[in-house]
Amino acid sequence: MSDAATAIAAPQPRGRFADVWRQFKSHRGAVAGMVVLGALVLFVFAGPLIWRVDPTFVNPDAVEMMKSRNKPPSLAAPLGTDQLGRDMLARLMAGGQVSLAVGLVAMMISIFIGSTIGVMAGYFRRLDGPLMRMTDLFLSLPLLPLLLVMMMLFRDSLAGAFGPEAGAFILIVSAIGVTSWMQSARIVRGEVLALKEREFVLAARSIGTTPTAMILRHVLPNVVSPIMVAATLGIAAAIITESALSFLGLGFPPDFPTWGRLLYDGVQYMQLYPERVIWPGLAISLTVLSVNYIGDGLRDALDPRIRGR
Repeated sequence: MSDAATAIAAPQPRGRFADVWRQFKSHRGAVAGMVVLGALVLFVFAGPLIWRVDPTFVNPDAVEMMKSRNKPPSLAAPLGTDQLGRDMLARLMAGGQVSLAVGLVAMMISIFIGSTIGVMAGYFRRLDGPLMRMTDLFLSLPLLPLLLVMMMLFRDSLAGAFGPEAGAFILIVSAIGVTSWMQSARIVRGEVLALKEREFVLAARSIGTTPTAMILRHVLPNVVSPIMVAATLGIAAAIITESALSFLGLGFPPDFPTWGRLLYDGVQYMQLYPERVIWPGLAISLTVLSVNYIGDGLRDALDPRIRGR
C-alpha cells in the first residue's frame, strides 16, 4: 500500500470539541434533557406566534367575565381559564418566557461574580484569605430570608424608577445573582490553585507575563469547563428561587405571569381545579430536571479523565 493510501486510510485525529460531543452524546440523560429543554424553549417562545391570545386579557364586561372564569379545557382554551377568565395556555407560555429569562440572567450575574472572586482568590495569595472568608460569610447567611428582606426593601423604589415589571425583574435577578455565586467561586478557586502551578503557567510567568495577561490568556480558558457546568446548574437554582419568591407573593406583580406566580394563584383552587397547579409545576420540574441532566452530561464530557475512557 502506498504512503498516500496509508494516509487516507489512517483515522483523522478528532478535535477537543468532537471528543466532548461524543462523550456528551453517550450520556442518555443529558441528551434527553437537551431534547426536553429544547421543546420547552420552543413552546414558550414559538408558541405565542401560533396561539395569539393575550395572557393578561380580562373581559371588561362583568357578565362575560363571570361566564369565562374557571373554564375546563376546551378547543377555545386548551388548558382552561383562570379565576379572571384569562387563557391558561397563553399565561403558561408567557410565564415560561419570564422564568427562563430570570434563570439565564441571574445565572450570568452569579457566574460573573463567582468566577471573578474565584480567580482573584486562587491567583493572588494575599487576596485568598479575605475573599474566602467573605464567601464563607455569604454561605452562612439564610438565603431565603435575605431574599425576602431585599424584596421588601427595594421593590417599591425600583418599581418607581423602572416600572413594576422591569423593576421586579431587575430586583429578582440581582437578588438571586448576588446570593448564589459562592459555589462557583469555590470551584473556580480550586481550579486556579491547581493551574497556577502547571508548567505552562510557570513558563509564562518566567518570561515576564503580567498577571492580567496571565489570567486572561492562560487561566480563564482552562477553567471554562467547570464554569459551564456551574452555569447550567445555576439556571436551575435560579428558576427554583424565582418560583419560590413568586409562590410567596413577593415576586412579579399579580398580572405579570411567571410559573411560580401561576402556582401561587392556583393553590386556592387546587381542590376544585387541580390542573391549575399541575401544568406550571410540571413545567418547572421538567425545566429543572432537564437542566440538571445537561449539567451532569457536560461535567462528564468536559472531564478529560472520563472522556479518555
